[in-house]
Amino acid sequence: MKVKNWMTKKLITIGPNCSVKEAVHLMYKYSIRHIPVVDHNELLGLVTESNLRQYFYHSELDSLKVEDVMILNPITVDPNSSIDSAARLIHEFKIGGLPVLDKRSLVGIITTTDILSAFLQFLGLLKESSRLDVILNDTKNLDEVLTIIRKHGGKVISVGMEATSTRKKIHYIRLEKIDLLPIVKAIEEKGHKVVSVLD
Repeated sequence: MKVKNWMTKKLITIGPNCSVKEAVHLMYKYSIRHIPVVDHNELLGLVTESNLRQYFYHSELDSLKVEDVMILNPITVDPNSSIDSAARLIHEFKIGGLPVLDKRSLVGIITTTDILSAFLQFLGLLKESSRLDVILNDTKNLDEVLTIIRKHGGKVISVGMEATSTRKKIHYIRLEKIDLLPIVKAIEEKGHKVVSVLD
């Protein structure tokens, strides 16, 4: 999953000489929290709702310009970067969005909301589904479990696994909505342990 497929391309931007009041107005008008500051489509900085909030009651609010308060050299991402790498940057730097630059041109912005949408779709959480949490009797036997599911008419949407647990790994198998009882019975007959069923 690439950033370019999930980023917002129709951008609301602002110039460095605009007033902070105008930036606040744009945020409320378009229900956004990040506005790239540009000059001829070249990114100069970023203003965010959280960094503007501190100026709401500033004694010189009327005279403050965007260039006075913008974040200089914001963290950016390439449109061909993976959603995973964008998510790591947002988590590492505790920010809510990343301007997307193709060479030096601003082509979009990707926010936590965009990334969440991508992961929800990837995991199949945007449509009705069922989930099995399974501890395999041998880590090599995931294919056996998936074959059992398919033989019982199940269609697998996604498979995940705990990455850091020191106990036996739990595999999370999401599939299209189906009666799970015969599948659970068949899986357990092969010696695997079904620890949770979400129907």
